[in-house]
Amino acid sequence: MELQGKIKMIDETKTFGNNGFRKRELVVTTDEQYPQHIMVEFVQDKCDLLNNFGIGQEVKVSINLRGREWVNPQGETKYFNSIQGWRIEAVQANANAGNIPPMDTFEPANNLREEDHDDLPF
Repeated sequence: MELQGKIKMIDETKTFGNNGFRKRELVVTTDEQYPQHIMVEFVQDKCDLLNNFGIGQEVKVSINLRGREWVNPQGETKYFNSIQGWRIEAVQANANAGNIPPMDTFEPANNLREEDHDDLPF
């Protein structure tokens, strides 16, 4: 699955437990009628993927939804969900559909003659 939006927050890497479990959180704000602030966890070696990104940057994040079951000491079963990121890439704000280059990359035609035939229907 993928999530696209602007980076609202990037947390520092935090280490937990004796095994050195690493986790880093990212909040992405979606660009839709009702923007959502989605928190995504990056764990272990994936924490370092966030080093080259900053607040306000438009990104596309590849995610996995994770769910787990936990039984507390009283015997009650609880369920938890998380969103884990495994890839992040910058999105160009002015990217064109179909990867068409911007107009200013084309040289202007300065040798046009009206009498030259073209195959355009208009």
